[in-house]
Amino acid sequence: MKLLLMYILIFFSLFSCNNKGNVSTMYNNSNRLETAILGGGCFWCVEAIFQRVEGVISVESGYCGGKTINPTYEEVCTGTTGHAEVCKIVYDKDQISYEEILQIFFAIHDPTTLNRQGNDIGTQYRSAIFYIDDNQRQIAEKVKNSLDVEKVFDKPIVTEITPVNNYFKAEEYHQDYFKRNPNQPYCAIVIQPKLEKFLKKFKNKLKQ
Repeated sequence: MKLLLMYILIFFSLFSCNNKGNVSTMYNNSNRLETAILGGGCFWCVEAIFQRVEGVISVESGYCGGKTINPTYEEVCTGTTGHAEVCKIVYDKDQISYEEILQIFFAIHDPTTLNRQGNDIGTQYRSAIFYIDDNQRQIAEKVKNSLDVEKVFDKPIVTEITPVNNYFKAEEYHQDYFKRNPNQPYCAIVIQPKLEKFLKKFKNKLKQ
């Protein structure tokens, strides 16, 4: 009897696990999910904004574009690893396009300042688009060139457009940073004003 009960429990356990796996697989295999990797200064700022964008499934803070394998935050802050602080944004392309993601990206930081955003200075804070395939490269160049031609900014855009290279997830304490530390001085003084500006400009892009 105990053996029979054990088999029944194993069967339902496997069925339950497989069921969960199938739901995830069905979603991923629908080819709806795509990824953008963007650097626009401090990754806390970029993360806080894109977490509120309709169609964005997840936002992860990380490092990209350097030579050091699995660098620490302290190493990246020295500016010697070559990494930029970035966010890996997973989104549903049926709800928002890569071009729309980039339009938001260019609007939420200053892409005309080389290796800095405000008082955050260093190559780790550079404006950067790390493309995953040639389609993303073409879209990124088109959006960047259009903004330059239309003179949306007073100075030329210096955002680098390069292939993804050595991406690594940042330490756990960097994830959901603004959510968990809204009253921290940097969050209150730097991130909150950026967030408020974004909320006003992109009302139609916000999660309901």
